[in-house]
Amino acid sequence: MFDTVIRGGSVIDGTGAPARTADVAIRGDRIVEVGKVQETGRREVDAAGLLVTPGFVDIHTHFDGQATWDNILAPSSWHGVTTLAMGNCGVGFAPARPEHRSLLISLLEGVEDIPGSALSEGLQWDWESFPEYLDALGRLRWTVDVGAHLPHAPLRVYAMGERGADPDERPSEAELDTLGALIREAIAAGALGFSTSRTRAHRTVEGDPIGTIRADELELDAIASALNQGGRGVIELVSDAVQTGDDVVAKAELGVIERLARRSGRPLSLLLLQSMEAPDRWRQALTWIDGMVSDGVPVKGQVALRPIGVLLGLELSLSPFLPCPSFSELQHLPLPELVRALRSPGRKDQILREHASFTSAGGQGPGMDLLRRQISTHPHFKRRMTMFDNMYILSDPVNYELDANDSIGARAEREGIDPASLVYDLLTAKDGKQLLYFPSANFANGNLYDLRDMIQGPNVIFGLSDAGAHCTAISDASATTSSLTTWVRDRNDGTAVPLEWLVHGHTQRNAAYMGWTDRGVLAGGYLADVNVIDFEQLGCRHPVLARDLPAGGGRLVQGATGYKATFKSGRLTFSDGEHTGELPGHLLRGT
Repeated sequence: MFDTVIRGGSVIDGTGAPARTADVAIRGDRIVEVGKVQETGRREVDAAGLLVTPGFVDIHTHFDGQATWDNILAPSSWHGVTTLAMGNCGVGFAPARPEHRSLLISLLEGVEDIPGSALSEGLQWDWESFPEYLDALGRLRWTVDVGAHLPHAPLRVYAMGERGADPDERPSEAELDTLGALIREAIAAGALGFSTSRTRAHRTVEGDPIGTIRADELELDAIASALNQGGRGVIELVSDAVQTGDDVVAKAELGVIERLARRSGRPLSLLLLQSMEAPDRWRQALTWIDGMVSDGVPVKGQVALRPIGVLLGLELSLSPFLPCPSFSELQHLPLPELVRALRSPGRKDQILREHASFTSAGGQGPGMDLLRRQISTHPHFKRRMTMFDNMYILSDPVNYELDANDSIGARAEREGIDPASLVYDLLTAKDGKQLLYFPSANFANGNLYDLRDMIQGPNVIFGLSDAGAHCTAISDASATTSSLTTWVRDRNDGTAVPLEWLVHGHTQRNAAYMGWTDRGVLAGGYLADVNVIDFEQLGCRHPVLARDLPAGGGRLVQGATGYKATFKSGRLTFSDGEHTGELPGHLLRGT
């Protein structure tokens, strides 16, 4: 007798093959049979009319701190993810000497918008070296399997001291040797690979560039050599090569990345997105990637499945009225009191006057310190204050298929009102819970056609959910769910993406890139990570701000509908979206 038999579902096996009606039999943590299963199971799941897919593999998260205190790892686990990788973008918490812990916390707070107070209270720091960090994770259990990259920023600080946080400092010869030794040690202990950041968009909480951004040829060669000697692992890298409007900078950065890829001999993924500053730069980068692959160099573009959606709201870290003194002086108030104050006579008119002054001339006021930091981190932040034609009401349930006719600007024009006034009224409606959506990347031309081309490239992998990060500004951990609805079920303009291709990207393709060849496919012998999905009911709930981080820290969480069951290693972890109490997930060491 099998432990579980999932019967009569439309099986999309993760390989890209066409869907077929079949049963899936599970014994222990493995799939035993896919086809017409005669033997019964202790648990029988009727999947008639439902999709059956492998569990999703999310290779780009920032649960580095949260994984040490949270065994559910939502919202990723709510959206069909059964395996995830963290330690991306060159930031994390290991290796870490005791005297550098606060520095690393402030770095994560600045780069990834994770509350420093939550990290300070939640992290136990029962490690110093990266192998000790993995050992600490290895003592834990989750709803999903978890692996970790070795991040460049803490590595640099560990080897160089606080000088390592300064992008203008260079490691000495002895420090280069230390970097190499630490990388080899981490790879041997089970690091998934190495991650680094070379983008001006990543800043410390004070608004300064992070230490890795200008790592030179000697440093990167030492890293590449150590990775080559380690013989395992991947490289994850974010660079201004795909965001800059400067052709010289883009070309130089691609040269740096090529040298790193060739010298290390390891698979490398470059984050690929469409920026407002250079809307076609991603195409040039993807052509370069295709050329590298043709030349035998294992490089992939890591792409998102939807626009990078910055959320604006009264409870969140970003609001169009942030620079206005008459708004910022109220931000300390609890939400109900804040809404009442914003609705008081004369307050709206005053804030709108200050907003107009700021957007036309720069402005001053209490909110300016925070605003300057946001502007230094996000070059287009000031434009967001007035880009009402690229600002949308976030619906419930959420519809990520944006239409320019539904933008704040278009609606205000139809109603003959000031768009800033409309935004004010929207944000103070629904007891201050209404959110606005600003697609800051992958939407430069006002539609999804460019993104469709990007995600169907032959040398791309799916990533950039940023789950666990950008706690009060972005909620893209639900991208596994929204990709299936936006690109397949709800698309009727002839530009739909094959469902089998999307599932393949979320499963076998990502798993194979990471070297996890035991998962991502529904076939005998593979790990029994399985989703049973009601495709017609599949959807993303409206994000809400939960105060469930340590020290009462807030984070956006977004539920899902349509997941009838999720199995992790053969154990039912979620049933109709509810956690069953099972925690079969463990630490993945390396490939």
